[in-house]
Amino acid sequence: MAYVKGCWQIQNWKELVKMKLNRWSILIASTIINICVGAIYAFSIFAMPLTNVFHVTMPEIMLAFTINGAISPIPMILGGKLVDKGGARTAIFLGGAMFGLGFILSGLATAPWMLYITYGVITGIGQGIVYSATIGNSVKLFPDKRGLAAGIVTAGYGGGTIVIAPIANALITSNGVQSALITLGISFLVVILGGGLFVKACPAGFIPEGWTPPVVSGANKAGINIPWTEMIKKPIFYVIASLFLIGALSGMMVTSNASVIGQTMFGLTPATAALFVSLYSLSNCSGRVFWGAISDKIGRTKCLMVIYIVIAAMMLTIALSTSVAGFAVAIIGIGLCFGGTMGIFPSIVGEKFGMKYYGINYGVTFIGYSGAAFFGPRIANSVAAANGGQFTNAFYIALVISLIGFALTFIFKSLEKKQLTSPTNSKVA
Repeated sequence: MAYVKGCWQIQNWKELVKMKLNRWSILIASTIINICVGAIYAFSIFAMPLTNVFHVTMPEIMLAFTINGAISPIPMILGGKLVDKGGARTAIFLGGAMFGLGFILSGLATAPWMLYITYGVITGIGQGIVYSATIGNSVKLFPDKRGLAAGIVTAGYGGGTIVIAPIANALITSNGVQSALITLGISFLVVILGGGLFVKACPAGFIPEGWTPPVVSGANKAGINIPWTEMIKKPIFYVIASLFLIGALSGMMVTSNASVIGQTMFGLTPATAALFVSLYSLSNCSGRVFWGAISDKIGRTKCLMVIYIVIAAMMLTIALSTSVAGFAVAIIGIGLCFGGTMGIFPSIVGEKFGMKYYGINYGVTFIGYSGAAFFGPRIANSVAAANGGQFTNAFYIALVISLIGFALTFIFKSLEKKQLTSPTNSKVA
């Protein structure tokens, strides 16, 4: 580094990657931003009041949430591409503006089809861009603590409802659901755009101070950096995407319907149901950090195996339970596992396909979550509509699917071994 014309100039990339970077402050800012975009998970708080405003059925309103989740791979890929090019802050500003605007316009909507555009498309695109930017940049900043970093930054996303649900419920009670959406939208604009000022893009080749990258031997000695065009040709990609879908499916069933399930099946009041939504979100948030850190120690595959078994047990619990206590145990367990799923897969993508193209690769792999976001709420609401508002059969469906996920982890483990020993398993950057 040299002092030229009144400022310090970087002479080469080696000096750049050795520079001290306060990555923890960036992680904190990213987590706060994700708390805002995590408000997407509070939709069950808005859903029932919106049915009364528009005089429509619950499935018609829930379609806005379904669209929101289903389109997520598109903005994830866009945000990922910006991150890969060093534009994490730009992505946060762009996505944050769309997210806040989407909430405001949702409050001004006069028909369900308008919600599909405002909440479904505009807010969905904004949310995906922001989430992709925060998680992609954070994972690159923490090559030494990848699982923990992914867990913390996604915990903000999963835990946003802890803060938003009671606030939203209070706003709805005092001023109505449409006013609540507008107020929240303005608040999100301020926090996300303000938080974006504290985010710095991870420098290319960044190495944390005091950390030495592990020496890799064998076929992977040169390192793995696989672009998405090659990634989608590999069987392990489809297994990972399928595992992602299965792990997120049960969570999306409960996420979109937690308040409704509590009120219709367990007799909770709207205010009490909102507290249970926050309890679910707290579990979701905790699960991301807990399983992300544990997976750094024991491995991603073992964590996934446990997660799918716990999901099956919790689905059986909620299906058979008739008490509020049973409902509480089930949503805590489901929330922990849903959070674990969201916290583990960012690390899996980076480890199996490399970090150079990580942003786009994770966006493409996010199609697994998109499938869960599309099918989870639809399965739950369709089954409930056909059974007098009861979700029990939907829980049994999720139970069977989670056991399929457990079986699929053995195929994943086999493909992992094959990838490690294959001499042509990667494209070296």
